[in-house]
Amino acid sequence: MAHHSDLHSNFGVDYVITYRFADTSNVEARDGFSSLMQALARAGLATEVRNGDNCCLLVFVRVGSEKRFAQQVYRSRVKDWLYGVRAAEPARETQSTLSGESLNEAERFRIIHHLITSPREEGGAGIIPKDGPWKNVESIFPLHDHTFNKQWIKKWSTMTFLKANDLDEIRDRFGEKIAFYFAFTQSYFQFLIFPAAFGFAAWVILGSFSPLYAIVNGLWCVTFVEYWKRQEIDLGVRWGVKGVAGIQQKRRNFQHEKEVRDPVTGELVRIFPATKRLGRQLLQIPFAILAALALGTLIATCFGIEIFLSEVYNGPGQNLLVFLPTGLLTALVPTLTTMLTSIATRLNDYENWETSASYDSALTQKIFVLNFITSYLPIFLTAFVYVPFGSLVVPYLDIFSLTARPFAADEKQLRAPQAGFMINPSRLKKQVIYFTVTAQIVNFALETIMPYVKRRGFSKYQEMKSERAAKKGGAGAGATIDDLPEEAEFLKRVRQEAELDVYEVATDLREMVVQYGYLSLFSVVWPLTPVSFIINNWIELRSDAIKICVEMQRPIPLRADSIGPWLDSLGFLTWMGSITSAALAYLFSNNGLGPDGTPASIQGWALLLAIFLSEHAYLLVRWGVRLAISKMDSPGMEKERAERFMVRKRYLEDAMGQNVIDAPSNQMEENITRASLEEDARQSSLRTTSPQDHFWSRQRSWEESAKVGASLIEKMAPKETKKEQ
Repeated sequence: MAHHSDLHSNFGVDYVITYRFADTSNVEARDGFSSLMQALARAGLATEVRNGDNCCLLVFVRVGSEKRFAQQVYRSRVKDWLYGVRAAEPARETQSTLSGESLNEAERFRIIHHLITSPREEGGAGIIPKDGPWKNVESIFPLHDHTFNKQWIKKWSTMTFLKANDLDEIRDRFGEKIAFYFAFTQSYFQFLIFPAAFGFAAWVILGSFSPLYAIVNGLWCVTFVEYWKRQEIDLGVRWGVKGVAGIQQKRRNFQHEKEVRDPVTGELVRIFPATKRLGRQLLQIPFAILAALALGTLIATCFGIEIFLSEVYNGPGQNLLVFLPTGLLTALVPTLTTMLTSIATRLNDYENWETSASYDSALTQKIFVLNFITSYLPIFLTAFVYVPFGSLVVPYLDIFSLTARPFAADEKQLRAPQAGFMINPSRLKKQVIYFTVTAQIVNFALETIMPYVKRRGFSKYQEMKSERAAKKGGAGAGATIDDLPEEAEFLKRVRQEAELDVYEVATDLREMVVQYGYLSLFSVVWPLTPVSFIINNWIELRSDAIKICVEMQRPIPLRADSIGPWLDSLGFLTWMGSITSAALAYLFSNNGLGPDGTPASIQGWALLLAIFLSEHAYLLVRWGVRLAISKMDSPGMEKERAERFMVRKRYLEDAMGQNVIDAPSNQMEENITRASLEEDARQSSLRTTSPQDHFWSRQRSWEESAKVGASLIEKMAPKETKKEQ
């Protein structure tokens, strides 16, 4: 039982640091490791070292000084209060702070991680993996609580909707940043119920390209985005992180050009000129053009090849050749995207952002440009190039005949028709179905199943490698040769977790935002799109939980008060959807057949008018929905008002006392007689008095003022009033 309890509690380990020295000399590795131990000790952290795999050491870290840790907790909470994240000032006694407000697991791990990574001048160890003197530090991660993980997955597998307490549990375990992702996905899933039901009805009754569906879908998109903005505020208040984005974390790689003394605080502030950064940001324009040309040319080329092979070429092997463009896209798009992402990262580094939040926001915007092109350009080409201009473009597709020439029986099979070409009207719908159904299934397999297969295969390879080494007389047990029996199972699990990938919540957020884009931009083509997404997202929520618990290292709890720049992406896609939906509804208003490959039937003024009216309707509806939501109260807003009221009340009571405003006494403070008046007159004659003193000496108390006022009322009251009395 004791052994099981220790295993469940991870032997009291808070973090594991992997130190890999395969490419380092022995002397350098020893010196670096000694520096690592000293840095951790200075930060008040206790350590234990065990053997890892493949020239790797596992450093187990836990809090060594509870008093110092309590001081870090107090400092963190005071900082939150100073920046307005917390409404009330923490208790001045450190222990009172901890006893008055319990420390959840995420906050504990976050503060310990801060101790490990924060600079030495802030009381931390200053350890950043793979950076500078810590190049041998491969990773820093907390250990999974497998008992909780099993209960969590089992619980979620039987639930349809997540409740607020379920989100609180995620926040307490994995931090607010991941909790916001699950809250967003859950809200998105619940909101999809209406468009799924309406979309199914529209598919049965109205068919594709229905203006009514386009209007309803646009209203839904606006409402969802504005609702989520309010939901972010409520969750930020509920989790105590509203405004936490204002606590900016400085980037270590920030390079200042000068130091300026702040005129308000008097502190020396490191400055990088905003004009210089703006000049560097202008490089985003050629980067966007480069990305659009590179990815656009590749996608358009494969698109043209696919059109040629499927609709022009009619020779041998056509059924197999039509998969050639898909193979090219599968092989080349990820490679090209990786290259462009690397360029975007270097460009982001060159812009020299001061804080981590601004750096991440700028990088997200650049990545979104790439995602927009790779995700939506094929459908844009079909909808706005192939359908309206197919008969004009197809005759020039002979240039792609090289792809099928080795298989063609004669030249006629490779020759594009110069006239009479008929486009395939169902191509656009099939393409939307592929991206909203098939691609979602493929992505799920790549995201969930492939890592499992990869991990099992790697584990099997390691076992076979150890067996071969043992047969040759080597140390077949490898890293486990020095493990104590009571630690063996625990260390085996730690080594397995050390080999797992790092979870990036931004990747999952990007998937949800891209999916939302298909719904906003193109669901008018196929109204069953939200039905597909609601099924996918129910599975996605559970598969992401499994991925975090099984396929990835336990995430480091990070704080956030929103989903970050992805919220701007949602707003952009909603606006873009108002344009594309209007354009598609107009182009396919002839019973969904479309322009039939010739632009002759398209009236430019009508198309532009439809887009103009739709966009302005979007702006008007967004203003109305935003105004209506702002008038509604919410639990988060009520909680915030209650907290601030209690803070004001407590400070007033402390400063002034509860009964500071008492009723005036019913008795005069002193008896006013003729003798007292004569005495006052005598005293005033002995000193110099001003008119102001004379003015304020006429009446000595509130009761005398009341009597004088009553007599004046009696004298000045109209005669009719006196008669009535």
